[in-house]
Amino acid sequence: MKFSIQINEGPYQHQASDTAYQFTKAALAAGHEIFRVFFYHDGVNNATRLAVPPQDDRNIGKLWQELGKENNLDMVVCIAAAQRRGMMDADEAKRQGLDTDNIAAAFRISGLGQLIEAGINSDRLVVFGA
Repeated sequence: MKFSIQINEGPYQHQASDTAYQFTKAALAAGHEIFRVFFYHDGVNNATRLAVPPQDDRNIGKLWQELGKENNLDMVVCIAAAQRRGMMDADEAKRQGLDTDNIAAAFRISGLGQLIEAGINSDRLVVFGA
């Protein structure tokens, strides 16, 4: 089965990102395909490269980065949601006249069209978070 995953919650205010990560990891281990992981609303906060959680806490952003790299996942961050929350890749930061970016390399910024495409090209679009 081909899945796409939508994550609407940040890594530390809700269990949704952790659950999505575990679901994605289990689906891959079971031989399913992940077409795309789409981070939307507060879910874009999973993509920051600047989060440093306490040593005794999980680093969910890093876990997503590692899973994405290991499995060549297409991990897309919604551009509108990201901009509202101060999340920029290098190109967008430059375009906006900002001096830095904060999106981790495993993620890419794009628009809602990528979410629509994911729904069309997948057997199931699984949404985590409100």
